[in-house]
Amino acid sequence: MNTVLSRANSLFAFSLSVMAALTFGCFITTAFKDRRVPVDIHVSKVMLKNVDDFTGPRERSDLGFITFDLSADLQPIFDWNVKQLFLYLSAEYATKSNSLNQVVLWDKIVLRGENTKLNLRDMKSKYFFFDDGNGLRANKNITLTLSWNVVPNAGILPLVAGSGHVSLPFPDAYETTKSY
Repeated sequence: MNTVLSRANSLFAFSLSVMAALTFGCFITTAFKDRRVPVDIHVSKVMLKNVDDFTGPRERSDLGFITFDLSADLQPIFDWNVKQLFLYLSAEYATKSNSLNQVVLWDKIVLRGENTKLNLRDMKSKYFFFDDGNGLRANKNITLTLSWNVVPNAGILPLVAGSGHVSLPFPDAYETTKSY
């Protein structure tokens, strides 16, 4: 009547259905949770250089250097459905040639079980802050924002911006020193 294979198939299909229902239950219990926390960003040093751009035509481009302090308590974000957080500090600004420029300056992965209180001092940009022209010099509205992706065990991958940002002006003149 029912062979071993058909019984194994029925058992496998039922188990898969139960696992799918449990996974959906995991997702739905944390799907509507607010993942924003207060973030404090303080910039202590801004430096601007005009350097050769070797990626395109032989022109010079702006290269910004930022030293910043960052503090946030990420503990409220973590619950049983959060595997890790991918944090990144980005700069947004407008220039004459582009209405919106976004540059990632720094990032960090925070795993479950690690220290969730960020208290970083005198951090330098991890990535180059290049502009594709001379749009950083004398730009008065460069906004730094800490955002994160929540990597869940089950469910969607939300992108969340922290509830704190800082706007800063860049200098009117270029630095001529060799060091940062």
